[in-house]
Amino acid sequence: MSGVSGTDARKDPARDDVPPEDYRLLVPRDWFRIDLTLERWRPQLKTFVDRQAAARRLSARAAQGLWATLRNTAESGVSQGAIELFLRAEADEAGATPATLLVSLLPMSGELYAAPDDLARSIAERRGAGTEVTVTSLPAGDAVRVTTATTLDLYVNMPGKAGYLLLAFSVPLSGVESPMGGLCEAIASSLRWL
Repeated sequence: MSGVSGTDARKDPARDDVPPEDYRLLVPRDWFRIDLTLERWRPQLKTFVDRQAAARRLSARAAQGLWATLRNTAESGVSQGAIELFLRAEADEAGATPATLLVSLLPMSGELYAAPDDLARSIAERRGAGTEVTVTSLPAGDAVRVTTATTLDLYVNMPGKAGYLLLAFSVPLSGVESPMGGLCEAIASSLRWL
């Protein structure tokens, strides 16, 4: 699956029980995309960090910190099924990015499948206090919405009970309750199955 391919979203309601072949997600052009399914993601990430360091005149220490943080995020994501990483193409003086989006495929078919309400309960039990877990409806389908002050995770139920597509936003500088958080919500609402 790839977040930038395809043309029209599926329109046939009879296909709701058929797993999608792909998805479309509209992400602003100034967000840098890294394809985590390819072995060359590390050089792509290094290119992003080098551009940010030059454009923002980051110190060597801040650039190294940005590289380490983003590399760790990508490596952790890849180990858990991440397929794409989007980075807001600007960083502050300390090297922090204002927003990131990690897209992960979470296959759950057959007996492993959990309905959105069941998944929400399970996540709420694991996450505990400080996390809000709700089930919401997006144009692409039902989703489990998990929020903290600086993160927004949307587990979007895939047609055909194939599992979930996780859209994991991190908004460390402004928080979820900000215009940047609103942009993240809009990106999530643009998701369409192909």
